[in-house]
Parts: sequence; structure tokens; C-alpha cells
Amino acid sequence: MDHRYTRQTQLKDFGPEGQQKLANSKVLVVGLGGLGLPVLQYLNAMGVGTLGLMDQDVVELHNLQRQVLYTEKDLGRLKLEVAHETLQSQNSTTHFKLHDTFLTRENALETIKQYDLVVDATDNFPTRYLINDACVILDKPFVYGALHGFEGHVSVFNYKNGPTYRCLYPNMPRPEEVPNCNENGVLGVVPGIIGTLQALEAVKLLTGVGEVLSGKLLLFDGLAQQFSKIGFKRNPLHSKVEALQDSYDPLDCSTVATITAEDFQSILGEDTMLLDVRTPDEFNENHLKEAINVPMDQLMVPKPVKSEKIYVICQSGQRSETAAVQLQKQYPDSTFISVLGGMNKMMTLIFP
Repeated sequence: MDHRYTRQTQLKDFGPEGQQKLANSKVLVVGLGGLGLPVLQYLNAMGVGTLGLMDQDVVELHNLQRQVLYTEKDLGRLKLEVAHETLQSQNSTTHFKLHDTFLTRENALETIKQYDLVVDATDNFPTRYLINDACVILDKPFVYGALHGFEGHVSVFNYKNGPTYRCLYPNMPRPEEVPNCNENGVLGVVPGIIGTLQALEAVKLLTGVGEVLSGKLLLFDGLAQQFSKIGFKRNPLHSKVEALQDSYDPLDCSTVATITAEDFQSILGEDTMLLDVRTPDEFNENHLKEAINVPMDQLMVPKPVKSEKIYVICQSGQRSETAAVQLQKQYPDSTFISVLGGMNKMMTLIFP
């Protein structure tokens, strides 16, 4: 089995010592989408000893354009299960830890403390700020990647007392300031490029080889095939996080009623008014038969109103909370209730 890694152990700046460091390492990858999959495939192939996989999404048709580990036969299955099966067949010596959940305030510290570093392969700001704060508290570095259209960003935060994510982005943007990836899209190959760069940063972090992107933001422009770097400095104030915030939700959750997907399934019927606020393309791909498609940019309550309680659903539960807040202001006589976990969770209940 030692022959497996010959092509990298023969590198004089890496050698058997670098390989042993990888074998002794534990890496948590949060998100099994376009970024997380190439990260995992390369770290697994290169011999990282323990890999933590965290996600609770299911495979959908629109994922296949960029999440190339999955195939059509995997549609409707948990990403966690599919990724684990494929990665096991790629390298049987790797130890895998499966976290069938999203990262939350309640589980972040307990989960992250088990690992040497975290790879942020998520697509939303609340989770990034949660990862950052947990890593600062636990003194763990994390590798950041982000996507938008034809572009991508990579950096390393909290490495050897270096800058944190908040040193670059001190405050979480408001929901209306954030482009929605489901509506704005990403070119399929770009996540593969950025995810591979994240894997490289993780390897450098774990082995001490090369120069880590700490205090530097790497920018990739796919249309121009061009890389550039922006330097940023550590702000000592952002390294003094001692406890997680009470909430990482950019909304005022006290104004948003919610219901679990399990409870919602039990009351779902002909008299239930359900607004699906995803894009028409997402809606056409799969939706609940009771749902009425009302995209985020066309928020309204169709007449007639069947009930004083109106349920709102999206893909993961984030857009539906934003929509519920806006609709509550427009229609104060009704109660708008966001379905937690959205269609991702509903699909796991309908097709267990």
C-alpha cells in the first residue's frame, strides 16, 4: 500500500514525512456540493487519515452540472451516503466520520473540536460566520472557498494567529444584499477549480509544505482565466471570540413562525395553503402537489386565501424565512410559517 503514494513521497519537499503527517490528520469538510466533493476526492486520494463529511442535502438533477461525483442513479439519495460509498471505494484505508446534519450553533463546537482543520465548502454567510467563530474559539484553522458566476475566492483563516474571516468581512450582510446562488448560478467547472485549490491549501496546512494563503484572498476570474491576490491584515479584536453568538440567522427569528418538515408532512393536505418561493426551474424539477409557485421576486398571496395559516417552503429553509418575514408585513392578518429544512428535508421524508 505504501507504493500508492510514491508520486508524492518522492518529492523532496514532501517525502515520507509529509505523507505521515497526512495520515495522522483529521479534516472536516462542511458541505458536499460543488466545492466539498473535489476537496474530499483529492484529500482522500492523497491519504488524509480521517475525513469528516457533513451535509443533509439530497442529490437533485440541477446538482449534476457541477457536483460530478453524483450520477443520475443517485437522484433523491442523501449526498452523505453517496459520497461515503464512492470515497470508500476510492481509498479503503481512510477513516470516515459521517455527520448527517447541517452545521448549527448547537453542534459546531462539539464537532469541530474533533478535527485539525475545517474546509468551508458551504454556500451561505451564516454558516461561514459560525465556522469562523467556532474555529477561533477552538484555535483551529479553516480553508475558505466561495463561488459566484464565473468567479471564485480562496483563503485560509485563523492559521498561526493569522487573520480571521471577520478580519476580511467584519459583519454579516443583510439578506437583501446577498446574491442567491440558486438564482444567479455558477459555471459548472468553476467549483472544481476552487475546490481543488482548497484541497491544496489543506495539504499545505497539514504538512507545512509551501506558503499558506493566510492574510491573502486569492481571486479567480474564469472568463479571463486570471488569478490575482488581495492582502488583508489581522484585526486583534476579531481574535477574541470567547463564545458563539446567540444566533447566526440574519433574520429576526422572533418574527418568523416555523414548523418542522415532519410536523408539516402530517398536516399536509388539500386545505393547506403552501407557497413555494423557489425559482420556476427549481419548482418544475420537483415540488409538492399542494404547492403554488411564487418566486422571491414576485412575492404575493394568490386569491382566494384558503386559511389564516399560510406555509412557505424553499429548497433548504433559508429563503422561505426571508419570504415569510416579507409576506407577514404585507399581509398582517395572516400567519406565515416557514418549513424548516425545505424541500431537501421533505424529499428525505417522502423517499426515505
